Amino acid sequence: MAQRKAELQQLIEDLLAEARRQGATAAEAAVSSNAGLTLTVRLGETETIEHTRDNGLGVTVYFGHRKGSASTSDLSPQAIKETVEAACNFARYTSEDPCSGLAEAELMATETPDLDLYHPWHQSVDEAIELAIRCEDAARDFDPRIFNSEGASLNSHDGLHVYGNTHGFVGGYPSSRHSLSCAVVGKQDGSMQRDYWYTLSRQSERLESPEEVGRRAAERTVARLNARQLPTQQAPVLFQADVAVGLLRSFIGAIRGSALYRKASFLLDHLERPVFPAFVTIHEEPHLPMGLASAAYDNEGVATRSREFVRRGVLESYVLDSYAARKLGMQTTGNAGGVRNLRISSGELDREGLLGKMDRGLLVTELMGQGVNMVTGDYSRGAAGFWVEGGEIAYPVEEITIAGNMRDMMMGLLEVGSDRETRCSVQTGSWLIERMMIAGE
Repeated sequence: MAQRKAELQQLIEDLLAEARRQGATAAEAAVSSNAGLTLTVRLGETETIEHTRDNGLGVTVYFGHRKGSASTSDLSPQAIKETVEAACNFARYTSEDPCSGLAEAELMATETPDLDLYHPWHQSVDEAIELAIRCEDAARDFDPRIFNSEGASLNSHDGLHVYGNTHGFVGGYPSSRHSLSCAVVGKQDGSMQRDYWYTLSRQSERLESPEEVGRRAAERTVARLNARQLPTQQAPVLFQADVAVGLLRSFIGAIRGSALYRKASFLLDHLERPVFPAFVTIHEEPHLPMGLASAAYDNEGVATRSREFVRRGVLESYVLDSYAARKLGMQTTGNAGGVRNLRISSGELDREGLLGKMDRGLLVTELMGQGVNMVTGDYSRGAAGFWVEGGEIAYPVEEITIAGNMRDMMMGLLEVGSDRETRCSVQTGSWLIERMMIAGE
């Protein structure tokens, strides 16, 4: 891997030199090389096995404030030269944009610490198939009401990414990502339901066992059988942790620079204003060892650092790359490419504790549709989950819609659970919202 990294870094340096030779005043480029295994088993039989190996290169050149980009999957010297030439031709004919250009040179990362992101999984195809079969068998054997399966899938991918620009910055790092998932179908009294579970990590040893993944997929499916509708009402809503991740992503989308300079965000002009209750702090940790979004620099080479977007409920920072920062008259926050290992402060109650605190209301375990209006904050999603009475799950519910406004939902957040969702780069516990509209029968 070290030799391959050196080869790609040299490729980037040669490409940037070629861009200069063709007249570009500045340039940046990124190249990636990935390999992996994806397979699926269903009903005990292997359905698909796919080995992947691909390369990709993208280059952006600047002629003053004119910008051109091109990409290729062919890393041969001739293809790279032609790609640079295509980007330069585009730049010569685009209109000037005073906000375009590389991020400022003084913001470039000067250190690239080892963040422990590369853990290849040395397994044969037969061993991988066996793991997937064990996973599906555990789900199918869990309960006689499990009568069908959508299969179990195993994914294992390694990659190497290198970025460089004409400020003299060139950096790269290898990474790995592995996952195992299962989805099954249950039936009882004419009711059919489907649910799933998965585990994901950079290190295979940290994955849940195949039996645990299968068991949880089946357990979730069986729990949803004989679901009912609810009468239309207002009630407290508890978003289970893996569902609450979407709420946190929507908040980040509302403070992203591209939405703000277009004036297309419900949090426009909310900097240094309360947007959550005072117990909420939201921050990113880009240097977290083995983190799913860890990186020492962003997609423009800018050094990353820990940052609080919300402190004690108050919006402290937007999410900016260099272009958005210039449009807003601000400085990049080192978030080109997104936030890295986002966290929200948690309380002491787990999901069961939050159910007790809610006493009576709706536990949401699945959302359907894309019902968030980022301009107004209006929120409306199809949902499924469980009705709660006396702090205990009473029965499963389906075919309902929950609605509110993101601003009200954020300020109406009563508590964030300790049951942190750890299978993605945005981590949160369950969210207990004071009140939302539930549309049912």
